[in-house]
Amino acid sequence: MIRTAITENGIVRGIEAADPRITAFKGIPFAAPPVGENRWRAPKPCPNWEGILDAYRFAPISVQDTPGIGEDIYCREWHVDPDIVMDEDCLYLNIWTGAKSVEEKQPVLVWFFGGALQWGYPAEMEFDGERIARRGVIVVTVNYRLNVFGFMAHPEITAEEPLAPANFGHLDQQAGLRWVVRNISAFGGDPKNITIAGQSAGGGSVLVQMTCPDNFGLFQKAIVQSAMIHSPYKDISIGKPKTLSEAEQLGIKFFDFIGVKSLAEARKLDPFYLRDMYANFVKSNERMFNVIDGKFCIGYPLSLYMKNKHAMVPVMSGNTSDEFLNSISVNSEDELTQKAKELFGPHSEEFLNFEETWKKNENHYATVSGIECSVKSLFLQNQELDNPQKCFYYRFDADIPGWDKPGNFHSVDLWFFFETLAKCWRPFTGKHYDLARLMCNYMCNFIKNGDPNGKDADGSDMPYWSPYTKETPCDMLFSSEGACPEIREESPFIQFLMDRISEDLKQKEA
Repeated sequence: MIRTAITENGIVRGIEAADPRITAFKGIPFAAPPVGENRWRAPKPCPNWEGILDAYRFAPISVQDTPGIGEDIYCREWHVDPDIVMDEDCLYLNIWTGAKSVEEKQPVLVWFFGGALQWGYPAEMEFDGERIARRGVIVVTVNYRLNVFGFMAHPEITAEEPLAPANFGHLDQQAGLRWVVRNISAFGGDPKNITIAGQSAGGGSVLVQMTCPDNFGLFQKAIVQSAMIHSPYKDISIGKPKTLSEAEQLGIKFFDFIGVKSLAEARKLDPFYLRDMYANFVKSNERMFNVIDGKFCIGYPLSLYMKNKHAMVPVMSGNTSDEFLNSISVNSEDELTQKAKELFGPHSEEFLNFEETWKKNENHYATVSGIECSVKSLFLQNQELDNPQKCFYYRFDADIPGWDKPGNFHSVDLWFFFETLAKCWRPFTGKHYDLARLMCNYMCNFIKNGDPNGKDADGSDMPYWSPYTKETPCDMLFSSEGACPEIREESPFIQFLMDRISEDLKQKEA
């Protein structure tokens, strides 16, 4: 087992995981603390240390609203500890490795957590990398700055750092990825076989990293969970970045709100004061997200992906069955007709002729999974543009137990992909553990080879998962019955909406 490793900044010592064949290294610094003059700057190089750094515990999480306060599903699920240590000094990563020597060259997963770029942290219990590491994959989870610390823009920042005026949280992720490329061989990893992955805002982060030309060649595969989101009804804009000038204006409003007159003055403020003022600010203003700055983020990531302007690597992407459903909300059929004309113009008559258009739940018509339509549209368009890389689509629709009857809510699949169900309070049974084993197997195979197919733990072949193409439109359904691949043509209604998404994304600047 590798219990100590020599990194570019010094020696680190890990600790045996629950399975002593796995070593966990927690809280390894990969950049200088982003505090003081480094606040609202691109991450700076990590300073060296003397002696051996004991990497036994997670480092502080990024400054954010205190976790575990509230009764929402995420506070029940994994944001359970209001006493977790939090600090602006937060640029650390964690590694789980089962390698016995540095010569093993195991494939590497670099994971970016989700949380709307406002919340979240690698120490969430579902992100325990041990089960993946047992399959011969080294797991790295990277922390990054959030909310006002990670995504504020302001004219003074732009003037000071024109080459890195925004997207500090994404630049943290990039710095973590580059650290892995330079150092993972010391943990038995292969720097030429890296998969970047994430869910929700973490998946959106993968898209941003994939469409940044500076990153091409740094990774060989990508997993985008619950993040290729573009509504066919244009009713949400999750993940759509502001322009730099728009983001700067929001930063000016924030400085006015907190009563500071300069960037230097704002950098001297206590981070928890800034956090609390930001919480008040967003009650009447937009939150701060990623920014098209022309340097790191060069366009709307989904449009860039649609136009094949991204790292040419295999992709796995999908969604849960109940998340990000889209519908047209109107009070009458006449209103629906008018709304269809506004949305689809010359295609409105075709839309109105579908039986599915008129199905309603209260005042919601034509409900559809916009995220499913988006993923499939993007995959097919890349195929049309002769992208040779394989793309795999999945849908998660399992019987999730619990008194709250949660359905297949956003993020529930994380318990399964990481095979960490035993940490959850829900009364999962054998069928859920079987499904988690399969899902983790498929993901690890993809990380290793760019193809999810392979053997189950008993040596039998798992159900074959075909890439999603025009010729083989394969849905891999992960359900309580197991892994159920289905190759079927999309319905004319779904195909219509997929075509509209493609048209919309092609028209957007990228």
